[in-house]
Amino acid sequence: MIPALSNTLSHVLYHGFDGTEGLTGFPNIGTWLIFAVILVPVYIMVAAWFLGEPRDTSTGLLGVSYLVAITAQMWIGMFILTVLIGVVFYGGIPEPLSAPGP
Repeated sequence: MIPALSNTLSHVLYHGFDGTEGLTGFPNIGTWLIFAVILVPVYIMVAAWFLGEPRDTSTGLLGVSYLVAITAQMWIGMFILTVLIGVVFYGGIPEPLSAPGP
């Protein structure tokens, strides 16, 4: 009864799409969509800092360092929250930092 219920819930919730089995996180379609499509305006903006007129390399480097710092802050914060959520709600550190689950 339980496996049938689990299979039905998986089909209803995920529409037949399962996990990537061993491919945790990064190289999925959403990552490519974000880095290749959504961030195009950011790429254009950074290129314009160095290729446009008037050019000011020090201001461009300052802008790039701000972008790197903000991105690092968000990624590190999400990483820490992911570990905390794994420990508090799932009883252990998530898979990339510990042994794979059952």
